[in-house]
Amino acid sequence: MPLKQHGRDYDIVVYGASGYTGKYTAQHITTHLPTTLKWAVAGRSRSKLEAVVSRLKELNPDRTLPSIEIISSTTDRTALESLCRRTFILLTTVGPYGSLGEPAFAACAATGTHYFDVTGEVPFVHKMITKYSSAAAQSGAKMFPQIGIESAPSDLLTWSLTQEIKREFGPETKTVEVTLSIHNLRSAPSGGTLATVFTILDNFSLKELREAHKPYVLSPVPHPNPDLAEKRTTWTTRLTGLATTPILGLGTSSVAAKTDAAIVERTWGLLTQAKNKGQHDESYGPNFSFKQYMKPRNWLSGIAIHFGLMVLGVIMATPFLRAVAQKFVYQPGEGAEEEVAKRDELEFWGVAKPDFGGEEDTKKRAFGRCWFRGPVYYYTGVLMAEAAATLLEEESVEEQLGGGGIYTPACLGQPFIDRLDKAGFHFETKIMEE
Repeated sequence: MPLKQHGRDYDIVVYGASGYTGKYTAQHITTHLPTTLKWAVAGRSRSKLEAVVSRLKELNPDRTLPSIEIISSTTDRTALESLCRRTFILLTTVGPYGSLGEPAFAACAATGTHYFDVTGEVPFVHKMITKYSSAAAQSGAKMFPQIGIESAPSDLLTWSLTQEIKREFGPETKTVEVTLSIHNLRSAPSGGTLATVFTILDNFSLKELREAHKPYVLSPVPHPNPDLAEKRTTWTTRLTGLATTPILGLGTSSVAAKTDAAIVERTWGLLTQAKNKGQHDESYGPNFSFKQYMKPRNWLSGIAIHFGLMVLGVIMATPFLRAVAQKFVYQPGEGAEEEVAKRDELEFWGVAKPDFGGEEDTKKRAFGRCWFRGPVYYYTGVLMAEAAATLLEEESVEEQLGGGGIYTPACLGQPFIDRLDKAGFHFETKIMEE
């Protein structure tokens, strides 16, 4: 499939390519994206970037190597804008985004450069939407924050489940509830992820955190009943974290639940907005709510996870405890060795209930799962690289999105999912009975 013609020097630039996730992103581009791609790796250290390029040459000696672009400071907006003006798509792994991410985001919004990141910092996304939505719309920049493990799998699986309901019950059928479960997770967080966790309260106040995580606050249109998910949660689940969902089984509190919910809820709003503009109707409906759990070994471990997350919250809110904990974890740029990371696994299950407006009910539900086996941070790079390739090659996606703006992973739709499947990140949905 031919690449889009855009008149810029680079199709893709990987900014932060010498970091833990950046290296994996560059490796996937080298081994999977078209050899006609014009691309570069960017960052502060030439020697580190040269080491990355040497590794890429080992992986694919027949491919043209990426150029090297030096950005001496992550806060140098002039240098970033200069690079972005020569770049069609910027992939940035430079974080924590709350302290380091805004200059790249602002540069892309100003120059019409399409943007992808792998942040999990919802307050950062909230801030960027507030500050740069108008600039992105004006310049034509299509911007996709949280396209990594947080929160692409949850967003894409939720979208897939709602579309399965439309296929089974008719294109006008909406979805009343989606429940996901992190069914299997075997991985250790990288130094970059841990740095984000430990510094989020240095970059955002508690008030900003609470505001950014309010239901549907990232949505471009208001939800008629934003507290539906909370209303549909029992008091025992609030107390213990435990919930039993038909088909999915036992679940407990998920560390990523609020992070993923924010993006899923923004997708709800974007698709509702698109429907209201007369575009193809992929919307979820006015009664939609979203929940996410993770699967424990048993009810006792589920309660332990629930209260363990509470303890983690106390540690994060206490500067002294944060400082002590930081001494015992990976530092930024570090992560599990490749041989260890190869044993990583991630699998989501999900179930969706159709919305018939209260007039009828059915035992039929849409069931879906997505999964991969291999380094979690490699697949974070896969998600970002394949998202960029979707935008670079798929004309149907361009037509569906329309102009510039701040989008979500699900807005890339089935073409993105199809690419991920070929890269080893698999999705499947089907109709089941409770």
